[in-house]
Amino acid sequence: MSKKTEIFEKRLAEHFDELKWLFMELYDDEEAFDFFVDMLRRNYMERKDSLRKTDERRLEDPGWYHSEKMLGMMMYTECFGGDLNGVREKLPYLRECGINYLHLMPLLDSPEGKSDGGYAVSDFRKVRPDLGTMEDLETLSAACHRRGILVCLDFVLNHTSEDHEWAKAARAGDPVAQSRYFFYDNWDIPDEFSKTLPEVFPETAPGNYTYLDDCGKIVMTSFYPFQWDLNYANPMVFNDMTDNLLYLANRGMDVIRLDAVPYIWKQLGTNCRNLPQVHTLVRMMHLACSIVCPGVLLLGEVVMEPKEVVPYFGTPDKPECDILYNVTTMCTIWHTLATRNVSLLRHQMEQLTELPLNCLFQNYLRCHDYIGWGLDYNFLRGFGMEEAAHKKYLNDWFTGKWSGSPSRGELYNDSEVLRDARLCGTTASLCGIEAAVYEGNEEALAVARGADLMLHAWMLTLKGIPVFYSGDEIGMFNDYSYHDVPKKAADSRYIHRGDFRWDLAESRNDRSTVAGYLFEELTRLSKIRKDNEVFNSDAYMYCIETGDNRVLGIKRKYNGHTLLGLFNFSPDFCRTEIEAADWQDLTEPDRVFLRGDDLMTEYWLEPYGFRWFLKN
Repeated sequence: MSKKTEIFEKRLAEHFDELKWLFMELYDDEEAFDFFVDMLRRNYMERKDSLRKTDERRLEDPGWYHSEKMLGMMMYTECFGGDLNGVREKLPYLRECGINYLHLMPLLDSPEGKSDGGYAVSDFRKVRPDLGTMEDLETLSAACHRRGILVCLDFVLNHTSEDHEWAKAARAGDPVAQSRYFFYDNWDIPDEFSKTLPEVFPETAPGNYTYLDDCGKIVMTSFYPFQWDLNYANPMVFNDMTDNLLYLANRGMDVIRLDAVPYIWKQLGTNCRNLPQVHTLVRMMHLACSIVCPGVLLLGEVVMEPKEVVPYFGTPDKPECDILYNVTTMCTIWHTLATRNVSLLRHQMEQLTELPLNCLFQNYLRCHDYIGWGLDYNFLRGFGMEEAAHKKYLNDWFTGKWSGSPSRGELYNDSEVLRDARLCGTTASLCGIEAAVYEGNEEALAVARGADLMLHAWMLTLKGIPVFYSGDEIGMFNDYSYHDVPKKAADSRYIHRGDFRWDLAESRNDRSTVAGYLFEELTRLSKIRKDNEVFNSDAYMYCIETGDNRVLGIKRKYNGHTLLGLFNFSPDFCRTEIEAADWQDLTEPDRVFLRGDDLMTEYWLEPYGFRWFLKN
């Protein structure tokens, strides 16, 4: 037996009993399970030696990705570099930013005009031709690895494009291919599903089914008519999709983002969200990676209520997702900026800090998608904030309709009937930098820049992996040109998906410019984080009382170090009290607060000011 085979068989034996039990519980199909195991063996044997060495190194340090040195950036390939080779050429810029984790937005083959931003995949093993080839992706990942940069790629679990080979065969009448989807001859079962199945996009894509004129069939399409839901009750679907996942891992991906994972199991009489079978499927995918590529992480996109999110971590001994999108915190941060009251954010932080250490989030201020106001309205009602009225206030504030608001965003899926619009815009535009520059108001610009930096500092303080959205490091504004592009005009998310402004990046070393000021400050803060192990994700973190609901206070404790963080979410000077101690101000390194006679000492924060104090 070769060394390679020996390692595979050892890992398989370690997880075999649980894997088979889960598989058979779901499918009760020995032949399909044997196929699954053979597929795992084949993918392991095809894995490159360099990737297997990385796996072994990471196995020796299971918490490697909890490091304070982790710093990510998410981007669209076409916007940042034009294509994959263009991104590779720009890697020195990412290293200049301090980035060691690159999250590439969807780039697998999808039909133009019917792709939902790349989330309607027609071939999971082919890169979009305008972006390059699968060989180019491997070359990019290898170049990233040489520079110490991890690569993350989106993997769409719930559906395929109607142009996928399975969908084409299904449309042509192949019964095996049709069994991979939810095909019906009449509306009887779809109508039963619809009694409990909510709509994802009731305005832009109402309904959950599409009638296919050419074959006289009805197919489930939860998101858009050109995205056909996969039937994971069919073991062929699970086997082949896991095979596709491992194929991408073998191309050098370090993190695989599982898109829309709560939706992947459908059951009549339910809302088809977060069902127990979903957790079984994700656990089996994690086990597959543990056997084939244990250095690869699974990042779950779970845009659900907080109580629905945490179960996707699994348990410390039976993990599911290694990392989850911190969607709720993103939304709460912007709510806090608009209300100038940190009560909800503090309440949420108190819940998150109680989670086990295996619960690691990917934190961000902005991402490729909209900001949906999925807040804790049961908590907010205690402050007189009712859901519909508060959502309207937040949307009015961030679109600049509210008197005195400097924000400039646009709404997504706006509907007077549903009153559940989401928000789009770049960080700089939502913080008021765009408006201040347009108006030539230097005082307003200073305040808006302060808000932008404070929010980023808070994001860098959270437990987990901080991820910048490409362009935020140079303060890119909204790109309104999408209104003039027919294939984009109906989707306001393109307002923050504009081409990277390399002309602005040229001034990143000129502090007198907006781009230069933000770039210098954000890279400085990122370096402070990397240089201080108290920012490690395994630190004990908790909120403290500040005496002012406009100011959030936290402490981090790790390996004998204590960090005190203060964050002013208002445009006012705020007085707070902090523990009297020998604090070193990390944000102003030459400044030291000496211990006084009192237990507490007074401290003032400037508008949107923040401080990191360290005590050893």
